[in-house]
Amino acid sequence: MSDPSNLKVGVVGATGMVGQLFTQLLEERQFPIQNLKLFASERSAGQKVQCQNRSWVVEPLSENCFQGLDLVFFSSGEDISLEWAPLAVEQGAFAIDNSSAFRMSENHLLCVPEINGHELPNSKNPSLIANPNCSTIQLVMMLNALKKFSLTSIRVASYQAVSGAGVLGQQELLEQSQTQLTNSPTNHTPQCFQHPIAFNCIPQIGSFNGQGFSSEEMKIMQETRKILNLPHLYVSAFCVRVPVINAHSEAVWVSFEQELSQESLEEALQSAPGLKYISHNSKSTYPMQNQVSGQDDVFVGRLHQDLYDPKTWIMWVVGDNLRKGAALNGIQIAESIFYS
Repeated sequence: MSDPSNLKVGVVGATGMVGQLFTQLLEERQFPIQNLKLFASERSAGQKVQCQNRSWVVEPLSENCFQGLDLVFFSSGEDISLEWAPLAVEQGAFAIDNSSAFRMSENHLLCVPEINGHELPNSKNPSLIANPNCSTIQLVMMLNALKKFSLTSIRVASYQAVSGAGVLGQQELLEQSQTQLTNSPTNHTPQCFQHPIAFNCIPQIGSFNGQGFSSEEMKIMQETRKILNLPHLYVSAFCVRVPVINAHSEAVWVSFEQELSQESLEEALQSAPGLKYISHNSKSTYPMQNQVSGQDDVFVGRLHQDLYDPKTWIMWVVGDNLRKGAALNGIQIAESIFYS
């Protein structure tokens, strides 16, 4: 392994939305790089990307492309990760995978560093680490702050931005909105989403299973249990795609074994790393997606007690799904491995 003050890093899917953010965050956080290898499809090969005052050339994946690297971030989807992430480990690098390929595997850690970073291997033992689903990350960041109060059940409704579907998702929202606002005739057929997303909400993210749950809902329910190490926790999720450019929001009902004061919950949320608690008052102060987009922290607001169940508290959780929900969490995993 290289000197941790000078790491050799790879990014797979470097020209995609999350891949570009990985390189941006490597620069923002002054991540020590001796060499940076950027991988993408053949059509992107030869493109140049600026990072840390140097120009790096994008190349396609190849048989021995990870040789000599210490760390590889994967952000190209499940199929690419299944094939190439284990190869990166075989060739001596840590693989931090942003896809769903390995999240529920018993053999791989599903990591949010503020929660289970202590389970990460040391820098001398390259392995594959799974990066959780974006909606799951912001949910468990809040839940972990309250875990000490003995959680009994979680119900969550997510309102997820189109950036979760990448650049094409954002383009589709903007194009459809422009068409409707100008009353322009169009034969536009949705490509990213099941239905038009402009001025609309779609109660489906991913495919449905035989029980009527979408794949996004199943990710939240299963991953939350694994990350919190609460395999029997009741978690129910309902996911909606909304016409918002970036940042996901969630309405969450959290039930506890005992009745709790608002002060104790607020204190726990305020002291948790990576969280920003916004105190609710009559002046309509609460986090919103257009404010949280571009922020690293997960924001929590509108904390209030359920009217009919005093052991249940309701709150609003908002996070940037591209930063903490994806690339930033991956960078923090790497920082925990090499610098904690």
